Amino acid sequence: MTNNIKYIANDKTYMAKPNEVSQKWYLVDATDKVVGRLASDIAMILMGKHRATYTPHIDTGEYVVVTNADKSIFTGKKLEQKKYTRYTGYPGLRVETAKERFARKPELVLIESVRRMLPKNNLAKRMLQKLKVYKSNEQHPHQAQNPEVIELAITRKRTEVK
Repeated sequence: MTNNIKYIANDKTYMAKPNEVSQKWYLVDATDKVVGRLASDIAMILMGKHRATYTPHIDTGEYVVVTNADKSIFTGKKLEQKKYTRYTGYPGLRVETAKERFARKPELVLIESVRRMLPKNNLAKRMLQKLKVYKSNEQHPHQAQNPEVIELAITRKRTEVK
């Protein structure tokens, strides 16, 4: 029994080369955006999966500048229930709730959630270096790159934390 499948010899998969990838800068406002949904959108841009020329072993992603990280929100009871654990090198672990970390350093919450959505390899370190997160709407030092403003994630109604 023979298959009538014809293979076309000229069909080749495109693989991006490191020197032919042009990287743009994007500006994202995190005001009233859900942290997890925003982080997944940012991770896709950092990896370059939004491009047709995405190549897994080449950094094809863009730079992302996030402002107003302190105005992003959590849904449900995540502020009280979500815990961040870290090891200091000494016996025992340091545990911090999302509310405590968000009050202390809100940009760290977003960076950590994006980091966990990137691949677990050396390429992810280079991708994460292209993420610039700022606490408020202050003048960020990336104005010279002319970042393009994009709208990511869904804007939610802000829930006040007591």
